[in-house]
Amino acid sequence: MQQELDLDGSVIQVLVVASSIVLQAGLAALLSLEPGLEVVGQVADLAALDDWQPELPDVIVLHWPLLHSDRLPRLDLQWGQPLLAPNPAVVLWVDDWQVEAVPLVLQTGVRGVLAAAATAAELVAAIAAVQQGLMVLHPDLSEALLAGVPQPLPAITPQAALTAREVEVLTMLAEGLGNKAIARRLAISEHTVKFHIGSIFSKLHASSRTEAVILGARQGLILL
Repeated sequence: MQQELDLDGSVIQVLVVASSIVLQAGLAALLSLEPGLEVVGQVADLAALDDWQPELPDVIVLHWPLLHSDRLPRLDLQWGQPLLAPNPAVVLWVDDWQVEAVPLVLQTGVRGVLAAAATAAELVAAIAAVQQGLMVLHPDLSEALLAGVPQPLPAITPQAALTAREVEVLTMLAEGLGNKAIARRLAISEHTVKFHIGSIFSKLHASSRTEAVILGARQGLILL
């Protein structure tokens, strides 16, 4: 693999989760070619993650054949919420999906969703991105989600511009953080977080967190 990660000499620890032993081996071999990554293990299902606590890896690459709204990986139920460190970032490697399931799955701890046809370079780039707290979606999914946003988009007037704190909160919403995690990171109360989110919704004319993130990205307020 020719791509080099810009990790300042650090190495990203990756755990591969796939029901097929052949797929486990293939993904592990592929990722092991990248000098900026270290494949620390291969497991068949999410239940095996309990054995890795508290030494969870930086990123989990999870093969999930069908990403449908009635078959979501309940990642938030598989491990505890460490107080001193975030849960691992998760990249879903998906064979087939329903667009409607994506906003739901992003609430379970997933930061990246890629098609099984993604190239090795795309998978490596996604791992590096989610480890840095960014969100990565396959282009088809991004276009489908943006297509659901009403057009034309309302312009943000100077009077309705987001404050610096609201941009911080919106960025954390894009990371998939809940109100409690945002409050802890910013050292503010959950009530204040809810106030900021309500203000963001009002200013962006958004009706949900996902729509606020999409609108914020399209307005150039945050990067996905």
